[in-house]
Amino acid sequence: MPSRASRPKASGARRGTGRRNRRPSLLARLSWPNIAFRWPGAGLLGHLRTWLQRHVQTMIGSLGRLSEQPVATGMTLAVIGVALALPASLHLLVANLQALSGHWDDGIELSLYLEHGQSPGRAAALAEEIRAWPEVEAVELVTADEALARFRAGSGLGATVDALDANPLPHLVIVRPAARGDEAEAMEALAARLRALPEADIVQADAEWVRRLSAMLEIAGRLALLAAGLLAVGVLVIVGNTIRLDIQNRRDEIEVMKLVGGTDGFIRRPLLYGGFWYGLGGGLVALIIVQGGLLALGGPAARLAELYGSGFRPTGLGGDGALALLAAGAALGWLGAWVSATRHLRRIEPGI
Repeated sequence: MPSRASRPKASGARRGTGRRNRRPSLLARLSWPNIAFRWPGAGLLGHLRTWLQRHVQTMIGSLGRLSEQPVATGMTLAVIGVALALPASLHLLVANLQALSGHWDDGIELSLYLEHGQSPGRAAALAEEIRAWPEVEAVELVTADEALARFRAGSGLGATVDALDANPLPHLVIVRPAARGDEAEAMEALAARLRALPEADIVQADAEWVRRLSAMLEIAGRLALLAAGLLAVGVLVIVGNTIRLDIQNRRDEIEVMKLVGGTDGFIRRPLLYGGFWYGLGGGLVALIIVQGGLLALGGPAARLAELYGSGFRPTGLGGDGALALLAAGAALGWLGAWVSATRHLRRIEPGI
């Protein structure tokens, strides 16, 4: 049985052990950065838990530091948001115009005017023959009598039409191609085949303006990519300059950390998470700007489309587009912070 003299010593050992195992306070764990490592367990699992714990602490701590300067942080996020919103808006504009041109492609037709003297029966047989072609989607026959009746009803010149000795209008075969309007070679091949028919007089295609629009949209898409690249560089510069100022303000603190053994990689970690938050917040601001612009312009754009007989409705970024915008902002922020922190931390040495 242990003596009484030994009990205080054991109690003191337990108290000392309790002091050594005491968990650090929340403020100490979220300080920038927390140098004291504590391994909660042996082996790979323990190291992994510690690694995750440190990263979560640093992430939350860097977010807390940004919240300490709301005005400066808000201005930085606004600038990054505008820089990200511009290419996103251009991409959305080009995508909606391409979708609108797709609606116009559905109305592209080739008009085949037959020579005078062709009978209605021959015109109907020719229309059925053309309908069987693989490059043709649909065919509509408008006979000379039907065309004259439509002209009489729509022009208001009924008396003049009645005074004509003979019908001057030819039979018309309206051909809707299976190819899209931007497939110029297929459209030209179909028009050439129609012109080769012995009954053909005039072949008129109305897809030229759609092809021109497609070419302009391709140029606009390239310009949007170019603008996205330039503005991405701008985001890198903004985040990098912000991190540089942060490093300058904490130069004394960084020198002390290097004196006690802190490596550049360890000191850089909270700076990287700061850039991550800048980029993610800027992406959120850009998303708000883009969606706000879409809400402001969506109604007038839909009414304009209705005036042209189209049911087109502008579309937004969607879930995938929003996630891509946020991810792009976070990635650019992290990269800008990494470049700036790596460059400037190398120049800081204790006592220099």
